[in-house]
Amino acid sequence: MLSKEDSRRLAQLERQLRRDDPDFCARMAGNVAERKRVPLSVVLAAVVIWSGALVLAVAGWWIPAAIAALWATVIICALVLRWRPGKHRRPTDPDTQPSTW
Repeated sequence: MLSKEDSRRLAQLERQLRRDDPDFCARMAGNVAERKRVPLSVVLAAVVIWSGALVLAVAGWWIPAAIAALWATVIICALVLRWRPGKHRRPTDPDTQPSTW
């Protein structure tokens, strides 16, 4: 438990931090949604696998073409499920967040 003087000093430091760096405070409070970037290498791999599936289909190798197409589809579905907006956002209400003190 903090004493009255410690509580007052902590509140003063908190106000000063909010005034000096509001962006940092918003990030620490979880109010700003983090922009997650889609990994370009995984998207490129899915495109290459799909292209390979098309080449295999044109060559007449249907079973390997179907396997490659399925594999590329699974990669794309995993990306969509993992990186869709609104997923895994932290709550913005400070009462629902765990305390770090």
